[in-house]
Amino acid sequence: MKTNFGFIKVASAVPQVKVADCEWNISQIEQLMSEANENGASVIVFPELCITGYTCADLFQSQLLLDQTLEALNDVVEYTKTEVRLTTILGAPLRIDNQLFNCAIVIREGKILAVVPKTYLPNYNEFYEMRWFTSATDTMRDTINLLGQKNIPFGRNLVLQAEEFSFGIEICEDLWTPIPPSSILALSGAQLIFNLSASNELIGKHNYLVDLIKQQSARTISGYVYSSAGFGESSTDLVYAGNGIIAENGTILAKSQRFYTESQIVYADIDVERIAVDRQKNSTFKQGISPLNSTIQARYVDVDCPIVLSELSRKFSPTPFVPSYDKMEENCEEIFNIQIAGLATRLHHTGLKTMVLGISGGLDSTLALLVCAKTCDKLGINRSNIIGVTMPGFGTTNRTYTNAVEMIQKLGATFVEINIKDACMQHFADLGHDPEVKDVTYENTQARERTQLLMDLANKHGGLVIGTGDLSELALGWATYNGDHMSMYAVNASIPKTLIRYMVQYASENQMEESVRENLLDVIDTPVSPELLPATEDGNIAQITEDLVGPYELHDFFLYYTLRCGFSPAKIEYLAQRTFADKYDDATINHWLRTFCRRFFNQQFKRSCMPDGPKVGSVCLSPRGDWRMPSDAVAAEWLREYAEA
Repeated sequence: MKTNFGFIKVASAVPQVKVADCEWNISQIEQLMSEANENGASVIVFPELCITGYTCADLFQSQLLLDQTLEALNDVVEYTKTEVRLTTILGAPLRIDNQLFNCAIVIREGKILAVVPKTYLPNYNEFYEMRWFTSATDTMRDTINLLGQKNIPFGRNLVLQAEEFSFGIEICEDLWTPIPPSSILALSGAQLIFNLSASNELIGKHNYLVDLIKQQSARTISGYVYSSAGFGESSTDLVYAGNGIIAENGTILAKSQRFYTESQIVYADIDVERIAVDRQKNSTFKQGISPLNSTIQARYVDVDCPIVLSELSRKFSPTPFVPSYDKMEENCEEIFNIQIAGLATRLHHTGLKTMVLGISGGLDSTLALLVCAKTCDKLGINRSNIIGVTMPGFGTTNRTYTNAVEMIQKLGATFVEINIKDACMQHFADLGHDPEVKDVTYENTQARERTQLLMDLANKHGGLVIGTGDLSELALGWATYNGDHMSMYAVNASIPKTLIRYMVQYASENQMEESVRENLLDVIDTPVSPELLPATEDGNIAQITEDLVGPYELHDFFLYYTLRCGFSPAKIEYLAQRTFADKYDDATINHWLRTFCRRFFNQQFKRSCMPDGPKVGSVCLSPRGDWRMPSDAVAAEWLREYAEA
């Protein structure tokens, strides 16, 4: 069964207009409707009063103009019967009971589904809307008859409920008020908000508007689709640049060109499924509903507005945990500071100054070492309080060993080396284990021996063992229980592997001494490995983690959309296939997603007793924070859903 997985393609249209020429304006509107229909949009929204033009002023008192408006509106209604299959929302002045309202009209397949009048009428500075229009608050009607159609829902706070999504409407100034109607609509269930607007341009106003839309979409956890009047509106005193803006929960998905002299449309795929999940998860959003029970009640209108099955045009980052390029340095600095602040607080609380950590020469332990070094600087204590321990084992290579030793020394930490081979061999003898059998016992013995040494060194020197494991390893259970899985404070616990690499790169360029940069860059280029199996004959790493457990970029992608968005495996696979089409075939994605699902569930017991560590992003696996799951939960339904899809 074909599905859009909760995505709905919406369109914001900015038509060229001629003031008071309804026939010409409708021709432009219908052309854009046809274009949006061909491009698979489910809903299209037009600017405020687009049938007449916003700047008609006292012409709104003209009976001829109002008659022309109805004729033009009827033409659109007829056009939707046969020519297009999308839901259309457009603006027009309507006279009802001898009152003139600035209205949004919802039309689909020849039927007027609802009419929403504007609530807040600006009447200050350059605006004089109260001269012509009546507020939605000043009508007693809840239905109207229009163009021969009876009992059309009419009024503010209408929530239109389709089978797969729900939506509401506000008009221009409504957005700028202390409590916009969209807040009430969203709390009442509307997942999408459509705003028909005619906002003029002033210095600085555009950026403010964009911020306002972003914030309102974030505050209401909604998709927000905005369309504002553009070229052709009267320039007597004001200029209208035309703004088509589409946002989803604080993120701008699409923007039109400003000051464009032709009609235009922008599109975006809004994920209503993600909106529903985010609202369900956000307890403070739900708490905002109760005050409405005694104040403003929404009215619910069932409508037939099916989602058009169309090709998804929205792009998804292959590294959702990694900041965009323009935000990389800023966000990495923030993460680094959170790590430092967390560790500094823990040291201050315990009254300890010594930090003990194992340094393998890999990405995770390198970042942890850098955090320890900068924490010392922040607290004004000597970096010699860091005890950096190398513990060469059966799989340690010269490359990682050399980087580990040099980084410890160059950063001014106390260097300690303890070779674990003999201790492990004694342990094998005690267990009656043949060291030639390089199984899980062979590997985990080394991890646990290293952790035991670190714990005992911390006891000896009165310090804390600093954990180096990352979020990706926690998700996959790629750690030895009561081995590298355990520490006294885990500074990398909420940073995924794909981000660790960028963090080390950032630190090498912005935070650390020049002397250690070469080592840091080589660490970045070193294959990820636990180095628990002997090296190859030529001395290279034999055990490549991603060959065994799968590519971290895939697993981090799966992790993000599982935890942050609550998506099903089938939807995650759909997004991964689109995102990684040039790098992995469908079978490879399928294999590693199934691996992720199995490991994520059966390794929960390790996360249930993970040590403290600072949360740095929107996703964390701490059992005391973001993720509480019983260790006995099974992946059967997830694997079954995935197989069926």
